[in-house]
Amino acid sequence: MFEGNIKVSNRNIPRTFLGSSPFVAAPQFGHRARLYQLDLYNNPENILKIIQKSHDMGVNGIQIMPEPPVIEAMKLAGDIGINMDIVGTLMPETEAEDIELFSDMGAVSVMIHGTITDSANWDVLEEKLLKIKEIGAIPGLVTHSPFKTTSSLLESDILDLFDIYSVPVNKLGYLMDCDVYDKGVRTNLDNMMEELNKIIMVRNVLAAGVLKPDDAFDYLKTVSFADMVVLGIASVDEAQETFSLLKSL
Repeated sequence: MFEGNIKVSNRNIPRTFLGSSPFVAAPQFGHRARLYQLDLYNNPENILKIIQKSHDMGVNGIQIMPEPPVIEAMKLAGDIGINMDIVGTLMPETEAEDIELFSDMGAVSVMIHGTITDSANWDVLEEKLLKIKEIGAIPGLVTHSPFKTTSSLLESDILDLFDIYSVPVNKLGYLMDCDVYDKGVRTNLDNMMEELNKIIMVRNVLAAGVLKPDDAFDYLKTVSFADMVVLGIASVDEAQETFSLLKSL
């Protein structure tokens, strides 16, 4: 289902990406974030092991947040001959520096952080998207609020300025801006994604580790708008389990 590449803006990029949320100990992981801080954020060599295992299993893309240990792990990966297509995320307050960094790293795509996207400040977003285009990367938007933000985007004047849209999607509706995630709500999301007509990158598929991969992927098979997937992995064993199962879809 997510094997091989997809053509985006006349470029072929992987359908499957290794995510970096565990590497930066993102707060969505609750009490496990502290463990990830100790094991991953403080030890880029352990991040490298996950990158290497994922790459060995055929994962040729990585979504990165420009945190020092992630950048260090990418340098270590390059030193041993691992080259992956990079999708970078611009962080709030450091967008200019991040664009320069991702340009130097040859990122295939650069996406604007959900905090910025969800502000719905179209003038600011237009400026940043145009700067991304200037470095030759595919522009994208990340949202933390797929219902509210997508509805607003459909009425905006920036629809022609980005190609990839990253949304949280999982069977529980976890980290999604909805009180319930029943059939009607899911249909509404399907309809908005169809109308948006962008390449959709889904993330949070495992609901920050709440869902087992087999359960999460059974639902993912029903998500018609999912063109690409990003999976955050916290260990070599998780990489083996998760990507093996994904291949079988």
